Amino acid sequence: MNLKVCVAFTLVLDVLRQCYLFLYNLLQFLGFSWTLSRLTADLILQGALNSAFGSCAAVLYSCQMLAALEVMNATLGLVKTPVFPTLIQVAGRNLILFVVFGSLPDMQGRSVVFCVFYLWSAMDMFRYLAHAVVSIGMERRTLTWLQNAVWVLLYPLTAVAEAAAVLQSLPVFDKSGLFSIPLPEAVGFSISFSFSLRLYLVLMLFGMINLFCHVKLDIIYLCENDQRQTGAI
Repeated sequence: MNLKVCVAFTLVLDVLRQCYLFLYNLLQFLGFSWTLSRLTADLILQGALNSAFGSCAAVLYSCQMLAALEVMNATLGLVKTPVFPTLIQVAGRNLILFVVFGSLPDMQGRSVVFCVFYLWSAMDMFRYLAHAVVSIGMERRTLTWLQNAVWVLLYPLTAVAEAAAVLQSLPVFDKSGLFSIPLPEAVGFSISFSFSLRLYLVLMLFGMINLFCHVKLDIIYLCENDQRQTGAI
């Protein structure tokens, strides 16, 4: 009897996990799909590259705050994603969105914001769609391949766009002194926030290499599965 109860409880937990992951990924998919559609419409209809922050920041703020759950999901074992790469990715995006763009009005009207938002949305729309399908046990190999192909193509461009945004923000942070730590005059210098951003650029390079290795393992796993299925047929 106890065994039956344990099995039933495990099944209920698994169903709840699937429902939670499906709803989470569906919400993120809808958010990034809307952002991509809005940016595309603004570009085609108005030729607007400088209004991306004003039109899409609120939705992306919501998506990124919700993305904090991804770290929790990885920590609790709800997904197989490693915790550290997930934490680095979420923290890096939050830095770009909330600090580099959100705290600097001088940055919000620049075309680099459009580039970053567009690449984020295009990449994550496919990612969350694939994860939503997989979360309810309906894995589609074609969709997974498409997600990885889009990621491999767009992630380097995204990294370049993010790095360009950070580099453009350095003189703005230096001029405003925002988030910098003033030290006593006897010390002779202060800790500039732009120095932290320069360190972030170095860390971003290592993070990109780590994520590429992770995706490479996923692609190898898919190839091996395809070969086994072909051999079985």
